[in-house]
Amino acid sequence: MSNTTALRAVRVALAIAAVLMLAGCTRGMSDLRDWVAQEKQKKGAPIPALPVIKTFETFLYNDQDRRDPFSPSTAELDNSAANGPRPDQDRAKEPLEAFALDSLKMVGTVGTGNGMEVLIKDPTGVIHRVHRGEYMGQNYGHVSAIAEDHLELVELVSNGNGGWMERSASIALGEK
Repeated sequence: MSNTTALRAVRVALAIAAVLMLAGCTRGMSDLRDWVAQEKQKKGAPIPALPVIKTFETFLYNDQDRRDPFSPSTAELDNSAANGPRPDQDRAKEPLEAFALDSLKMVGTVGTGNGMEVLIKDPTGVIHRVHRGEYMGQNYGHVSAIAEDHLELVELVSNGNGGWMERSASIALGEK
């Protein structure tokens, strides 16, 4: 028996098996239809009534001595916006301010003492030299200190009342 004859015999056997399996699926479905009809005729349990929705009395905060507890007072807005720190909007943005702080990586330092520079790698792979006093990150991060193994910044973030507050952040050497 050659390979083609054996292959042909296997194909014929598979075709016969497939036809026999499909023939088994053509039996009547009368028992299934009878069961479905019986189930449809059964009565279902009654659906419980919906609960009564309570109505609440609205309260308007019109009294001048009381303020609405869900909105900040105008004094809070004025004090936080006027007296707190503010970002310097007049200066030109520096290249590293285009990136989120957590996407920047410290890869080394150059120099010693007050002349030390930090090497920062941005997400595109470019390495930048950063000095004390420069800005980086999207929250107005101002470089406040440089050490051999880390860089410290002070960021300005919104306090939610129209003003700004300072937040410390740092990037360590070899982080990420």
